[in-house]
Amino acid sequence: MAEPPGCAARLPATSNVPSIPPKVARVAALIEPSLDKILAFCAEDPIERVFLEDVARRGLGRFTGLADDGRLRALCHVGTNLVPSGSGCGAFAAVDGARRARLVIGEENAVGDFWAEAQHRLGTPREDRPGQPVYVLEQPPDPGETALRSATQDDFDLLVPACAAAHREELGIDPLARDPESFRWRTRMQIEDGRSWLWVEDGRILFKAEASAWTPSAVQLQQVWVDPLVRGRGYAQRGMRDLCRLLLERVPAVCLFVRAENAPAIRVYENVGMRHTISYRSLVFV
Repeated sequence: MAEPPGCAARLPATSNVPSIPPKVARVAALIEPSLDKILAFCAEDPIERVFLEDVARRGLGRFTGLADDGRLRALCHVGTNLVPSGSGCGAFAAVDGARRARLVIGEENAVGDFWAEAQHRLGTPREDRPGQPVYVLEQPPDPGETALRSATQDDFDLLVPACAAAHREELGIDPLARDPESFRWRTRMQIEDGRSWLWVEDGRILFKAEASAWTPSAVQLQQVWVDPLVRGRGYAQRGMRDLCRLLLERVPAVCLFVRAENAPAIRVYENVGMRHTISYRSLVFV
């Protein structure tokens, strides 16, 4: 019998048209990543992820990863500092230990994704610092002609108050008032690990800096500081030149990040030849 007008023809019961299975959406899952997976993830952006790679290689802290089909799409280090990286970092909002972090820091978009999901859990930060430029240098600058050298344990008593002053200027907290023994221990370990440099004349620090992270790809500097009594004389730029020259003999790149409003420091880094790459964001809680 013919089909009524306007009706589609029915397929025979024995039709050979293959059925199409429904697509199964892949769901990213939180995992405890292996060191190999962490290093592969960090290799995708060795400047942005220099801290994550450093602490992973040294076996410090704890990591949670967000995996998609076995490959990390995001990574989070959880310790005193919480450091997210990658895409989908909001998944780390409920990670164990997040509420104890004193500082959330990392690439600006990653921290933003995390904070959008975590702000109702962590409370209001004391400070929110978006747009912190990350600078990198890959070619040695001109010499600074300083007496820069690695710090030794003989410099410990001179470095402790200088490091504490740099910490106060950066975070607004006096570490010698809050936890003096831990701070003194960390300063000593920086010296022992060969991650502290200074230029001293007549018992005064004209320039100092430490490495906050060190990988085969890059060294990240922190706490770049000049004694306030001798600032404005070009010591910071000269010290940075010689320190970068020293480090670029050992790694392909030197990097750091700085507060967006710290115009004098930014001038120093740009005059040395560093270029602005990405931006970080920091949430300071204590």
